[in-house]
Amino acid sequence: MRRPDGAGPRRLGVVGHARYDELEAALARLLAFARERGLELFMEDDLLAAAPGAAVLTPDLVPTLDVLLTLGGDGTLLRGARLVARDSIPVLGINLGHLGFLTTAPPSELEVALDCWLSGGFELDRRMALDIRSVGPDGVARGEYLALNDAVLHKGGSARVIRLQVTALREEVGSYSADGIILATPTGSTAYSLSAGGPIVHPDVDCIIATPISPHTLSVRPLVLRAEETLTVEVLSPTEELILTIDGQESERLIPGARVVVRRADERVCLVRLPESSFFSTLRRKLRWGDLEERKR
Repeated sequence: MRRPDGAGPRRLGVVGHARYDELEAALARLLAFARERGLELFMEDDLLAAAPGAAVLTPDLVPTLDVLLTLGGDGTLLRGARLVARDSIPVLGINLGHLGFLTTAPPSELEVALDCWLSGGFELDRRMALDIRSVGPDGVARGEYLALNDAVLHKGGSARVIRLQVTALREEVGSYSADGIILATPTGSTAYSLSAGGPIVHPDVDCIIATPISPHTLSVRPLVLRAEETLTVEVLSPTEELILTIDGQESERLIPGARVVVRRADERVCLVRLPESSFFSTLRRKLRWGDLEERKR
């Protein structure tokens, strides 16, 4: 359990992606900030060599954190979010990558973002997540996952379409052929689902988005379902080259007759947002939403 307010120094967990050139400099600034403010730092093993004085972040320490800081892109934030979601630990993302749609601030604002968090001058977005379960043809549960963005059923190495059957509340929604299907949260609506033609959904609207990937017929379109629905996708194809991927990171191979059961997770992912930032301002800034600037040229 987390310590009562004011009981000891604030605790920051830190996860990061070593491939970013700015990571080492960001860690040095973080260490200086932590020493100045009396913060305790707990880091992944891979970061300890560049962060002398920090302690290792172990699973038993996660519930005691006050915030999780992610240093990287959206992938790093997604990985960190799954680590702390079940304990409702807020996630503050510093974008060292290219897009960083989900992150809180650029590296130049690292100290500013941490100051906002320390002073309570921030907003907390409680994002819906998905509970994903894979079930074998024998009815035996295989895997269980938590997704902030999406769960994707897609082909492995073959170039042929696959057949899927989708049901909701035990009623058939439809059977169709496609390259796969994306089951996304509103947060994930601006990720792979958007690239596949799915709608943009405001993160305050709880729902499940089912977006087919390159469907074989023009009559199959993305579908938005109530968050209370339980969505089941069954593999009808005889191929053994199907893969279930969670947030673009965790994966599991599926066999013919397997089912993927998707429902709203009990947990919510808490993302730290600075007061001047909003979903629509992020759309305009990060995805170039709207064409007014082009019209002015």
